[in-house]
Amino acid sequence: MIQFLKTRNRTLLELWTGIIFLGIICEIAGAVLLCFLIEGSQLIYALSLWLGIALSLVSTIHMYKSLDKALDYDEGTAKKKIYASYMLRYILLVFIFAAICITGVLNPLVSFLGYMMLKVGALIQPQTHKFYNRLFHETDPVPMTQEEYDALREAETAAAAETAEAAEGVVTEASAEQSNEITE
Repeated sequence: MIQFLKTRNRTLLELWTGIIFLGIICEIAGAVLLCFLIEGSQLIYALSLWLGIALSLVSTIHMYKSLDKALDYDEGTAKKKIYASYMLRYILLVFIFAAICITGVLNPLVSFLGYMMLKVGALIQPQTHKFYNRLFHETDPVPMTQEEYDALREAETAAAAETAEAAEGVVTEASAEQSNEITE
């Protein structure tokens, strides 16, 4: 199971974990608060909240796929593709929330709260990233300073020059041996 999770998009996994974790917290808080109020409101609250969370999970998949596809194009076309996918996503959300408001079956504010778990999940993504680093026994690479990067580049350039000189020396020795063989 852990290997399966590692092979998928890690950022999407971390974002989904944050969204679902926050959804559970909101569900518990709502259940506790609503137990003192009207009896039937707990089911409406739960359905409304999880509809919003499901919409946020679907939105993350759509964002991921549209950004992934847009990266295959040049800058101008990519901007247009990203903007078109953004507009499609929000037009669909407007229609869904309009249907919720018109029908009155679910609570639109609680559904919106569930959808906003996407935003809060993005804010807590660094913590879910640390959680998955511990779970997968991984560490993030330590970023280099500019001086360290320059020193590394100089060392790589020097090593490449030495390798080229050594290869040139081998070629020179081999050609000298061949010319000796030809003259004999």
